[in-house]
Amino acid sequence: MPRFSVRWMVAGLLILLVGGAFFFCEYLIYFPTILKCAWPKISHARGGEGIDARPMDSAVRAIVLSDTHLLGAVGGHWFDKLRREWQMERAFQTALWLLRPEIVFILGDIFDEGKWSSQMHWEDDVRRFHRMFRHSTDTELVVLVGNHDIGFHYEMDWFKLQRFEKVFNASSTRIVTKKGVNFLLVNSVALHGDGCPICQSVEKELIKLSRDLNCSLQNSQSGSRVMDSCEGSQLYPPTPPIMLQHYPLFRVSDAGCTGQDAAPPEDRHLLFREKYDVLSKEASQRLLQWFKPRLILSGHTHSGCEVLHDNKYPEISVPSFSWRNRNNPSFILASVSPGSYALSKCFLPEESTVIGVYCSAGACLLLLLLAHCLWMKGLLQCLSLCLLGKHKSL
Repeated sequence: MPRFSVRWMVAGLLILLVGGAFFFCEYLIYFPTILKCAWPKISHARGGEGIDARPMDSAVRAIVLSDTHLLGAVGGHWFDKLRREWQMERAFQTALWLLRPEIVFILGDIFDEGKWSSQMHWEDDVRRFHRMFRHSTDTELVVLVGNHDIGFHYEMDWFKLQRFEKVFNASSTRIVTKKGVNFLLVNSVALHGDGCPICQSVEKELIKLSRDLNCSLQNSQSGSRVMDSCEGSQLYPPTPPIMLQHYPLFRVSDAGCTGQDAAPPEDRHLLFREKYDVLSKEASQRLLQWFKPRLILSGHTHSGCEVLHDNKYPEISVPSFSWRNRNNPSFILASVSPGSYALSKCFLPEESTVIGVYCSAGACLLLLLLAHCLWMKGLLQCLSLCLLGKHKSL
């Protein structure tokens, strides 16, 4: 075989190996992984009044993810930022293309350094977020506030909160209604109950929303007659809400959490701190009494968990969407109708799998180069022996 053809063949194999590994790890791997996921079917009433004869097409198809933590200018290494943001962008765009949700909720901690970023760095973070989580007009994107977006209770102020609300063009505490389903968005960072100005404003809005929802339920039961106590209230579809927030409701620890996305076994028995890891007992009870939600979805812990409060209020903690916080990110697929709901979990590619593919490709690359060098060395030795033999014969 001519020497130049061997070189071209080796070069072609190297390009194929490197290019194939890169294309698989950075693009292709997301498709077979997310193709395993499917919208759950509402086969029986759950979390509603026990009656729901609506077809599947009338259910809201919602994706729920949490804790994206876009790195900032202070603590974010450029390669870490590039790697993890590319992973989230490819995962999100692939999920949109394959699953076609009607609405997407992100449960806070959108940014990692929103609590202290300057205006210039904030604008850069926002620009990157809009690029990564771009979506068509067929999909509505709803973002909740987290402690890394505006700071913990002792760090937050009106400037940070209003800056966040301005970017996403919505109040941090409100109700989003879609196909007769009420999604209650709660600014859980402001539920310390210490009378701070932002806390008072948020609690006042929550009390008003509670009154509106209760009046909507009473109005549906009493027909067209509006009760005197409900004069001036805004009417919503008469169904208990799905409550979404960043902080989980109070629980002692993750000791009862199981599953492949739960906290590591050595961390599950660590006690949670009220008003830091979870909401306080008082704030949690107030929310349950005010709204009686049929489902609570929360983030913050970066791990998955299922909890039943007071034996009737289920809460799902949604794991982080980023490789930076866990090896196996995931998101929730929710099919929700006014009377029931069904949930399923969709796991993303594991970072360890991608690293393993790259390491395997690197090992194959080294073996190929070594084999090529040994083959070339053997060829040179053979030629030198032939030349030496001819010289001796002369």
